[in-house]
Amino acid sequence: ILLLSSKSVWEKFTPQKKFDRQMYHYGNFSQDFLWGVSSSAYQIEGGWNADGKGPSVWDTFTQKPGSGIPADADGNEACDSYNRLDEDLYMLQALKVKTYRFSLSWSRIFPNGRRESLNQKGVDYYNRLINGLLARKITPMVTIYHWDLPQALQDIGGWQNVEMINIFNDYCDFCFATFGDRVKFWMTMNDPQGLAWLGYGTGQIPPNIKEPGTAPYQVAHNLIKAHATAYHTYDNKYRASQRGMVSIALNAEWVEPKDINVPRDLVAADRAMQFNLGWFAHPIFKNGDYPEAMKAQVLVKSELQGLSQSRLPSFTEEEKNSIKGTADMFCVNHYTTRIVTHITGLLSPHSYQNDWDFTEEQESDSPATAIKNQRAVSWGLRRLLNWIMEEYGDPEIYITDNGGATTAKTTWDDIDRVFFYKTYINEALKAYELDGVMLKGYTARSLMDSFEWLNGYTVGYGFYHVDFTDPNKPRTPKLSAHFYFQLMKDNGFPITEDEKMLYGEFPQGFLWSSATAAYQSGLLNINHLLLPYSFCRQHNLWSFIFLMFFRTGHLYLIIMD
Repeated sequence: ILLLSSKSVWEKFTPQKKFDRQMYHYGNFSQDFLWGVSSSAYQIEGGWNADGKGPSVWDTFTQKPGSGIPADADGNEACDSYNRLDEDLYMLQALKVKTYRFSLSWSRIFPNGRRESLNQKGVDYYNRLINGLLARKITPMVTIYHWDLPQALQDIGGWQNVEMINIFNDYCDFCFATFGDRVKFWMTMNDPQGLAWLGYGTGQIPPNIKEPGTAPYQVAHNLIKAHATAYHTYDNKYRASQRGMVSIALNAEWVEPKDINVPRDLVAADRAMQFNLGWFAHPIFKNGDYPEAMKAQVLVKSELQGLSQSRLPSFTEEEKNSIKGTADMFCVNHYTTRIVTHITGLLSPHSYQNDWDFTEEQESDSPATAIKNQRAVSWGLRRLLNWIMEEYGDPEIYITDNGGATTAKTTWDDIDRVFFYKTYINEALKAYELDGVMLKGYTARSLMDSFEWLNGYTVGYGFYHVDFTDPNKPRTPKLSAHFYFQLMKDNGFPITEDEKMLYGEFPQGFLWSSATAAYQSGLLNINHLLLPYSFCRQHNLWSFIFLMFFRTGHLYLIIMD
């Protein structure tokens, strides 16, 4: 079943010509718009076993030879932010961001994952970070859990164990009680879809479990209930006194149908959105349950596989009521757009991916980045924001991660990243000003180059370059840092004097005329007409002059506005 609201986004935007899609828009965000940058604990902190910190699943994975990460890189030191907190705070102050999104290392606070193992030195570190931000008038945006599960909890089954719901809730409860007097913007977890599929389906990331047909669904079920339980804990115990907001950061790529005139491709595009974003957003932001398209799809596949029930678990009515509405704002991470086509997926092996019945490919007309399959398709962001608005009842939206990767060799001139931010943020502005999306903030990834998960240190998302070969880990601002600084200062893209239209008249007595030449008459090629027009399109000039010749030898001067 294809919902009319979501279908309307494709019907509105997909027929756009490339020229309209790339039209530049001048304007500003609201004065209270929250500009920020992001990071995550395992990627920047280092100090993997310092001051009583316990190992996480990422410590275990990266320290084992043969991880497949380039140069067998790990996060043992990373940016050494655990020991260089003042340097990080200095960079944030220099950028003049309004917010800083960071995550807490679960095993730095609870080394074995449980309250009984409380490590006060870990708590002290985050207190210094939070207090340092507030002293600089920077709002902390805190992710409680960003993939780095304590190894001790993985040893009891990790997120496949339903006990994790209460264990996670106790951890969140401690964080709310300890930091909530100063932290007013919480995300319980980051990208649960990526964790469920890559961690428990393909096994690419820790805990490296390969059970593609059942584990991703089982893990997602527990993650959703864990989030909802933590939300209610905040609601019941802390909201009245702390007056903060709680949500979950969901990753969402935009998808376009291969051919909008083929109904199956259009339905496949909607199904792709539901299997990715809707998997978690539909229960939390709509009705407490999985999307109908997803439930029907997995049920049919399971029946064809001879199973007595769907591999997608079911929520009880009580659970649905508990899950529905457990977010105060919509937090979305976004990087790229893909093209989808309907296919009939395999029945064997059982797999979340085979359940999709669509195939994905890159949008080949957009610039590549240093990350494979992550092209810079800026126009997809506007469409995604419109889809969220239509699908989930016009929520307040915060873009909590967005950025383009360059190679690790890029130290200063990261012009590709400047282009990425300029085009993506301009699309966000279109959604805000032209479409009425309630966009409240934008968080760029990331403050500095860091350990980039399976890519190690071969690529970087940072506004600051970090020299990982130097024990002092010196940080140096890139061109994109200067660009982002100015963009935040302008609060968007105000029109410049050079771009304003010029209206007026020539003086009386101005001589208007035309000219020709005998030899040229009748011999001109149509290409003479195209140069000024293509030049003006390329340089975004909308008042231009061109000459038009006819075989009669007459010449006309045309002023276009």
